[in-house]
Amino acid sequence: MPSLPHAALLVIDIQTGLLHGPEVPHAGTETLLNINRLSQAARAAGVPVLAVRHTGPAGSPIAAGSPLWQLAPELVVDDADRVFDKQRPNAFHGTGLDGWLKEDKVQTLIVTGMKTQYCIDTTCRAAADLGYSVVLVSDAHTCMDTPQLAATQIIAHHNTTLAGPFVRLMSSDEVCDALTHTLQPS
Repeated sequence: MPSLPHAALLVIDIQTGLLHGPEVPHAGTETLLNINRLSQAARAAGVPVLAVRHTGPAGSPIAAGSPLWQLAPELVVDDADRVFDKQRPNAFHGTGLDGWLKEDKVQTLIVTGMKTQYCIDTTCRAAADLGYSVVLVSDAHTCMDTPQLAATQIIAHHNTTLAGPFVRLMSSDEVCDALTHTLQPS
């Protein structure tokens, strides 16, 4: 059974405008169900849950406070979860994320959310560069089709490319099992 020592769960950009916008994310419903299941398992194990939303410039569809900027209503967010905003694909850039993780003595960052080829990829690489052990949940991140590639190809490519040098790839079932056997330090 793989362990997830000193872990935190990061949920990236599960926002109304991305989940329910004009472009439909691949397996959006299933991805959201997996993320909610992971969040529930994390909370039960005493693992911090952090939700980040992308903030666009004033006047953009995802400008701060706009309806599309809000976290998707189906995303289960607890009062104890930390919700913060970012303006770049890297969830560490210009945010307090690294400080919060260090304050909580986090060593393992479990990454989920949207969009695979942008914010998921960038945040995984940045977290690895900062010294975190990164777990990318293979069935809890998604994106939309592009003119060049289907979302399934983008997701498979990033799962393969990031695994090894930047992340440990685990399914949501594997992470939930590991979280049930993880005791977080007080």
